[in-house]
Amino acid sequence: MGAGSGAGGEIEIELDVLIFGGGIAGLWLLDALRRGGYRVVLVEAGALGSGQTVASQGIIHGGLKYALSGVFNRSADAIKEMPGLWRGCLGGEVEPALTGTRVRADHCVLWNTKGLSSRLGMLGAASFLRSRPVRLERGDWPRALAGCGGRVYRVDEPVVDPVSLVGDLAARNGGLLLKVDGAAGLGFECDGPGGVTGVRVRRPGGGEGLCLRAGVCVFTAGAGNGWLRERVGLSGEAMQRRPLHMVVVAGGLPVLNGHCVDGRQTRVTVTSAVGDGGETVWQVGGRVAEAGVGMEAGELIAHTRGELCEVLGGVDFSGARWTTYRVDRAEAATGSGLRPETAQARLESRVVTAWPTKLALAPVLADNVKRLIEPPRQPGVGLEGPVLDRLAAWPRPSVAQPLWGPASSWIDDTSVGAV
Repeated sequence: MGAGSGAGGEIEIELDVLIFGGGIAGLWLLDALRRGGYRVVLVEAGALGSGQTVASQGIIHGGLKYALSGVFNRSADAIKEMPGLWRGCLGGEVEPALTGTRVRADHCVLWNTKGLSSRLGMLGAASFLRSRPVRLERGDWPRALAGCGGRVYRVDEPVVDPVSLVGDLAARNGGLLLKVDGAAGLGFECDGPGGVTGVRVRRPGGGEGLCLRAGVCVFTAGAGNGWLRERVGLSGEAMQRRPLHMVVVAGGLPVLNGHCVDGRQTRVTVTSAVGDGGETVWQVGGRVAEAGVGMEAGELIAHTRGELCEVLGGVDFSGARWTTYRVDRAEAATGSGLRPETAQARLESRVVTAWPTKLALAPVLADNVKRLIEPPRQPGVGLEGPVLDRLAAWPRPSVAQPLWGPASSWIDDTSVGAV
């Protein structure tokens, strides 16, 4: 195995695995396979993390939503272990060591309102999670919840910064990341549906190409998995999309990371980042983001502001700025159209299609994929020096930036409800 020359001087490289898509799923899998001695490369047409990863709130879920819904199964058990595993990685004690990833919060809070359904939902959640929520005394409540009329608990769900997470994993595996020229930069050779025998890739701007021949291709491109599957003759019905319309509010806000429980749902989920100039930026998801799919931006902002005022009871939004963004959660299809229970991976001929379902489940997905593929042909060898030398001059994908950057369309708080 190694690098050779194909037709017209094209460089030909033999791999164990070729990964498509540089979000959290692909990057975590790349790191795991490299450490396992696989000859593996990842190709990305856009920016690393663009799409679902950078759009996420960065919460390392520990099973709260399973607890609220009353679903207790092997999938729920798997996600209960994720906060502990991720803490080991973030602390450098477990591979991949993610010591360059910024931790926005060591934990989340869980709070309820005075409503009966909110109190009952809180009881269900508290009975299931791996680390039982700890009720906080009022003096220990986050400042944002000072006017809350219910109870507040600490829950073992750290929050990471997705941009720095992507950058951390990219830095560990930079020589194995290849930027390709969008859809035009990929050409598949197949001997049947999913029977990929070779992939021709072109760099942005043209120039010398590569022919990558891998034992298996793994699609971890989120919504792009549908397009990739069609290109290799596989059904697009394997994937579903569940849209969200997220709200972002920035200004002199108190830091808050947590969930407001209402019955079997999270009424709002708020996470905090630091924006330009040191201002606090809230990403707001939960039920408002699902309800907002059918709303225009101004309508959703007004609705979300009202919800936040009701469940927080006292946060001052004067001087704040608001915006929204839309994102599709691309997942393995389910008969009901609801969220899959856990990370999903399926092998068809020489293609594995994989969806993590949640950022926190990237380690579970990597383990699932490894169980589906053959061991490395030369265990422990990985990509050798001459092959890496041939790849050294290939362009690398950049890391995507937050979706609320300067190009976003912001609405002043005084205009909310008037747009």
